[in-house]
Amino acid sequence: MFSGMNRKLTTTAAARGDWFDREDAIAAGYSDNEIRTRLRAGRWVRLYRASYAELPGDHESWTEWKRAGWLHVRTAKAVYHRLGGRAVLSHQSAVVLHGIEVSDLDLTRVHLTRLSGLGRSSGSVCQHAPRPPVLGSVEVDGVQLTAGPRAVVEAIRQASYPIAVSVVDEALRKGVATAPHLAAALELFGYRTGIGTAIRAVQFADGRSESVGESRLRVLMADLGLPTPVLQAEIRDGDGHLVGRVDFLLAEWNVIVEFDGALKYAGKSARPLVEEKRREDRLRDLGYEVVRATWPDLTRPADFTRRIQSAIRRAAARRSPVAGSMTTGGFVGR
Repeated sequence: MFSGMNRKLTTTAAARGDWFDREDAIAAGYSDNEIRTRLRAGRWVRLYRASYAELPGDHESWTEWKRAGWLHVRTAKAVYHRLGGRAVLSHQSAVVLHGIEVSDLDLTRVHLTRLSGLGRSSGSVCQHAPRPPVLGSVEVDGVQLTAGPRAVVEAIRQASYPIAVSVVDEALRKGVATAPHLAAALELFGYRTGIGTAIRAVQFADGRSESVGESRLRVLMADLGLPTPVLQAEIRDGDGHLVGRVDFLLAEWNVIVEFDGALKYAGKSARPLVEEKRREDRLRDLGYEVVRATWPDLTRPADFTRRIQSAIRRAAARRSPVAGSMTTGGFVGR
């Protein structure tokens, strides 16, 4: 029925950051009736106060989080434009625009911090007072955001501890913030609500966690009282050849923990599965036990604990002088 936006509106939307408003559509030759028709058909989506975006053709296959993040970025840009420079995007809105993707962040409202005075919040927009004042901002895709370290601290003050750790881990991994800059940002917010959680998350964070799932699993292992694991450890054989880089190594027990965030081999050939099986066999030949964790394990800590305990017993029962050696790998938190 539709062949996409016409060239004029496509150009306008691209210049704005992948969204457009009613005036843009009218200027490009669309009528109000055509706008409503495209909204009803699900080709266009309403963002905020007569602001819209065109959904990509593959949007029906998106996860719920991907859709939420995609919509939030464009809605945040539309809200920022409406406020005409009186505020900067902040909190989780700034975090997402900085490129941090953590699936459980609350994206139900766009967050901004006023440059002066008080703002009016609503069900879809939260305008924060400038406490502390915004003394500097950065531009991303044509909008002004609070700087990465401040945005991270703003967001994690409103999050649970596991989510906060996931945000900080990804910020460190992607270079959005560094540990010293996060420490300085924490000082900006004194003893305000949520600062205790934020401090704990920053202190525990490690940019070597390569996914949200790994961050959550690291929190769970700490809560269970397990020793601090070596992250992204390289396991080598007796000749120094690399056997594998593993997510977590509980070195004192010779137990490896790997996080499987998805069904990696669904719909694919058996080759990756065979290669992974061979890798694990080689690790076991070197005296290691391997425990694979998935998302459901994060909500069943007792079951996960029993699996770890079983792996420790197996490793102890078959332990002999290990032919290989372990060294921490070249991947480091940035």
